[in-house]
Amino acid sequence: MIELLQEYWQPFLYHDGRQFTGLAMTLWLLSASLFFGFILSIPLSIIRVSPHAWVRWPVQFYTYLFRGTPLYIQLLICYTGIYSIAAVREQPVLDSFFRDAMNCTILAFSLNTCAYTTEIFAGAIRNMHHGEIEAAKAYGLRGWKLYAYLIIPSALRRSLPYYSNEVILMLHSTTLAFTATVPDILKIARDANSATFLTFQSFGIAAAIYLAITFSLVGLFRLAERRWLSFLGPSH
Repeated sequence: MIELLQEYWQPFLYHDGRQFTGLAMTLWLLSASLFFGFILSIPLSIIRVSPHAWVRWPVQFYTYLFRGTPLYIQLLICYTGIYSIAAVREQPVLDSFFRDAMNCTILAFSLNTCAYTTEIFAGAIRNMHHGEIEAAKAYGLRGWKLYAYLIIPSALRRSLPYYSNEVILMLHSTTLAFTATVPDILKIARDANSATFLTFQSFGIAAAIYLAITFSLVGLFRLAERRWLSFLGPSH
């Protein structure tokens, strides 16, 4: 165990001498995917609750598609499936993008978490108390101002407990990145196991790192809930 840590502590945490690996890579995958997914989900959640079916249905189809199929398949399609299309390889920009494993991984993760986050935020928008909206309208808020100053901030706050679950699930989903040869924590654990045959120790270290990240994220979200959900009453 000590020899394993001496040899692999750097790859497990941040670098293997050539590139970022392990914990640093996992946190980068998680942060980038959540960032793009979050940014895209805000306008999509507004469209998702639109009273106009022709506007709502494309977003509804997208969320159903990505929530109804395994992330592993989505990653394989982004990593190998799209690049197998001749029209993609013939376009220099697309060819360069889809040849990079990191780009494909972040794309798949971002689209997946965006679908779940869109439904979370859309549900929070639907469940807003009608009186809040009427009060805002009475103060003269209309159109985009109503969403910018009331609906979106309120929905984001109320979504914190549910969004925290999505973040934790996304962290665990990053373990699929090794499929695209991205050197995340699990990839380093697999390499260490192959080199040393210390299976329990190799994957045990990986599990401990994931557990530490999970507890840290849970703690951060609990602090955020205490600050931004205190207005809902003692139950929160």
